[in-house]
Amino acid sequence: MTNRHPSTTHVLRYFEYDHLPERLQSFSAPFAELAHEMVGSLPDGPELTAGLRKLLEAKDCIVRAAVDQMRDEAAAAEPDGGEQR
Repeated sequence: MTNRHPSTTHVLRYFEYDHLPERLQSFSAPFAELAHEMVGSLPDGPELTAGLRKLLEAKDCIVRAAVDQMRDEAAAAEPDGGEQR
């Protein structure tokens, strides 16, 4: 991504998801695709940066919800049903 404002490229890097477990990647990937589509379609500016930041915030919330779901499923799969003694 060349010739883009530093604030655009800075925010865009937070949409990377290869480091996540595969299940979380499936939740994160659509946000990354949309972010790249918007950067490819719109000029740099404060509204693009703000929009990317809000999209990033939404992505983070969805990924955290998926992490919570994974933890709940793992706890339920434990022999004691995830109850602590």
